Amino acid sequence: MTTPITFPNLGISVMIDPVAFTLGSFSVHWYGIIIGCGFLLAVLYAHVRCKQFGLTEDNILTMLLCAVPAALVCARIYYVVFYWELYRDNPISALYIWEGGIAIYGAVIGAVAAAWLYCRKAKIPFGAMGDIGALGLLIGQGIGRWGNFVNQEAHGGITDSFFKMGLVDSTGAVAYYHPAFLYESVWNLVGFVILHFYSKHRKYDGEIFTLYIAWYGFGRGLIEGLRTDSLMLFGTGIRVSQLLGFVSCAVALWLWLYTRLHKKPTADTLFVNRKAAEAATETEASSAEDE
Repeated sequence: MTTPITFPNLGISVMIDPVAFTLGSFSVHWYGIIIGCGFLLAVLYAHVRCKQFGLTEDNILTMLLCAVPAALVCARIYYVVFYWELYRDNPISALYIWEGGIAIYGAVIGAVAAAWLYCRKAKIPFGAMGDIGALGLLIGQGIGRWGNFVNQEAHGGITDSFFKMGLVDSTGAVAYYHPAFLYESVWNLVGFVILHFYSKHRKYDGEIFTLYIAWYGFGRGLIEGLRTDSLMLFGTGIRVSQLLGFVSCAVALWLWLYTRLHKKPTADTLFVNRKAAEAATETEASSAEDE
């Protein structure tokens, strides 16, 4: 049954059916449509800017063909591993991904691993692919969180904050929660804007990817502490994504500072600039031969 979602302090009240439309017995959910829109915008962005990172559209498409399946599989594995009590009595049900149960950190890990393998095979610096991929991830994650809004999930605990979100509970009463999905969506989109402009001044391949890990990790660590549906680290009471977020943030910041302060990279080492220099050298050599 569809119930209203309210933001009383903002004067907003909406009623959204999670099912967008049906085709016979097949239902198309808003969650999938929203995730698809986020993915499409991320891909379009990557296509527009790929040459600024020394990459081609074919590089992006081939990487996605490798990364998307890996992301889906790892997102499911991550969820199942840390929520094993749901599948222990019927392990085969771990394959029923259509019943829900995926984790974004698992998807990121799978996508990064697949992209790294592709880059190694294609002899492309992973840092260049990681930079533009990180920007795409922020777009997809920022938009994708609104799928949780439609499903009335991934919210925080009870609150009386200004941005409180009213949901109807099992008794028919309205309870007000932290709209954690909104916090994370805004955090990711703000991060995208900042890193989009900063990427034009990056000093080395992988810098944007490193800053993405730090930005997303810190925000996820804070927001995860508000959620009521966190995956726990094998019954320890430690929130897996919160721990991973803060640890990855610390490591990423250390790597970034170490690289900037000790290695002192310059923009001429970027893959795109090296390719341009090589092309210029070849052009000069060809002109000399013609003369």
